[in-house]
Amino acid sequence: MLTFEDLLAEHRHALDDTTALAASAGDLTVPTPCAGWDLADLFGHMVGQNLGFTAAVADGDAPVAAYSSVPVTVDDVAQRWQESAGRVRDAFGAADPGATMHLAEFGFRPTVTVALGMQLLDAAVHAWDVATALGRDYRPSEATIGFVLDMARQIAARPGGTPVFAAPLVERGEDPWGDALRLLGRDPGQQVEA
Repeated sequence: MLTFEDLLAEHRHALDDTTALAASAGDLTVPTPCAGWDLADLFGHMVGQNLGFTAAVADGDAPVAAYSSVPVTVDDVAQRWQESAGRVRDAFGAADPGATMHLAEFGFRPTVTVALGMQLLDAAVHAWDVATALGRDYRPSEATIGFVLDMARQIAARPGGTPVFAAPLVERGEDPWGDALRLLGRDPGQQVEA
């Protein structure tokens, strides 16, 4: 079980991993594991999510529009990502772990700790999405893998799944990170094609 401080550290690592990937992204038109999204779409979504969560953590609430995708270009993607990552990291770091906040996109009121766990899952999985689009391997820390796998199992077990992720694939029991990705609708063995 990860403590709030553990979650903060793991979240920071996942954000930093994507920062390094963003700095080397030279073509944002390449496809990603997220169906219908190229790398520009994915980064735009990720930046928007960071900004929306930042506002919700800082103010206790934020409108759905606060999470909107932010257009990025090859010239500004690294800067936009890094700025949004810094803001969401700082917001969670300054927050009361037990405070309740409203996540308008999801229509519920989790604690800051639960919201941070959601952000950690998103940051780690999207780091894999970005790396895969760039033709690289990505594997987060074992602590993050265990956390994401546990959350992915809970998400996959929900009746009707979730609109946030593609339909879950079956676990294979060979690798916990591969299984976490499969449960979130990704096939780590499949190549991304244009």
